[in-house]
Amino acid sequence: MLTRRIFMGAVSVLALAASTAFASADVIKLGILAPLTGPAAADGQEVANGVKLAVEDLNKAGGVAGHTFEAVVADVGDASADKVATAAERLLGDQATGAIFTGYASTSNFEIDMMAEQDMIYLVSGNSQQTKDIVSPDPSRFTTVWSLTPSYDAYNTEIVPVIDELAASGKLKLPNKKVALVASDNPYSKGIANGMAEAFKAAGWEVTQNDLLPFGEINDWRGFLAKVRQDPPALLINTDYVSANAATFMRQFMENPTNSLVFIQYAPSVPEFLELTKEKSSGIVYNALGGPVRATSNPRADEVIGKYKTAYNVEPGSYGVMLYEQVMLYADALAKVGDPAKRKEIGAEIGKADKQTAMGRTRFDPATHLAVQGKDGMPIQFYQIQDGKRVLFYPKDYAGGEFKQPVWMK
Repeated sequence: MLTRRIFMGAVSVLALAASTAFASADVIKLGILAPLTGPAAADGQEVANGVKLAVEDLNKAGGVAGHTFEAVVADVGDASADKVATAAERLLGDQATGAIFTGYASTSNFEIDMMAEQDMIYLVSGNSQQTKDIVSPDPSRFTTVWSLTPSYDAYNTEIVPVIDELAASGKLKLPNKKVALVASDNPYSKGIANGMAEAFKAAGWEVTQNDLLPFGEINDWRGFLAKVRQDPPALLINTDYVSANAATFMRQFMENPTNSLVFIQYAPSVPEFLELTKEKSSGIVYNALGGPVRATSNPRADEVIGKYKTAYNVEPGSYGVMLYEQVMLYADALAKVGDPAKRKEIGAEIGKADKQTAMGRTRFDPATHLAVQGKDGMPIQFYQIQDGKRVLFYPKDYAGGEFKQPVWMK
């Protein structure tokens, strides 16, 4: 896989050109890497909308440090290396670009190296393990790169105690201690599936399946589901993050549901998922790391969600909110530094951030450049779809409702 492109000209020459560009104009271009086409287009639209909404709010307020902003979108399509590199080069090649924002661009985050070479501010909200693997060997190389999602370790492990707690409380009746998993062939999906499988094994569960399907559009899950119906597990997990694929999975599961709690990774947080599944999604569970925390103790989440809904006439999933907050973190740092050409200094200020955002307390681990997760940072949240609504039931400190056993389970 392509990991970087060689750019024409020396980095020092480009840095000087950028300084000159900012000195002669008051408009800072904010680049957006987003999958506007391809299987993740629903996410891509939210990513772009979140940045555009933040730009509109900042400009209405008079800008920052004498500068106003313009959002520029580059489509990464199906997230292939060539398309991501081309999109990144387009944004990096514009001397007026002050920062680049994304939910996720590639599945490997190889573009982080491209950003570091150019001292470009790059804020990302996905593929945390890949960010950690790239940054942690030498964090000083990546002063301008920060992740608004925390470590995905909690995705691998936290589901086990949550399921055990639901069972112990009597809210969930488990017919056995079997779990079946299916993933699509990309680092995010299969990494989480394998982590979950190991966590369940360690807790004494039997993993009956851990299947892997090709990444991309998946129209038929019936082969996997046929095996599930031969040996029904208490828990059925799908970690494919594409909302259309997950919706197809749920519709086909409901053709002949087993006595299994269904957990789907990430996809149910995308508004498109509920539109595609309607009532067939009621009862499923998903979780989120870095998504908006809607609780009375965190009014910022409803504030940003309300702004988005007013602007676009639809409630956002995770990315519309996270990208809005990415831009605001950049704006805070720019206000302190003053000069948009001083990207290393701006990056260092972002790394020092410690503020309440829509995602909870937001601060960064200097060793990995990931957002901090847990009680002193962003909490992992477990939701259940109930009658077309997302109900946060864990952790209890933020819960807005109770888990209910799905109607298809006996």
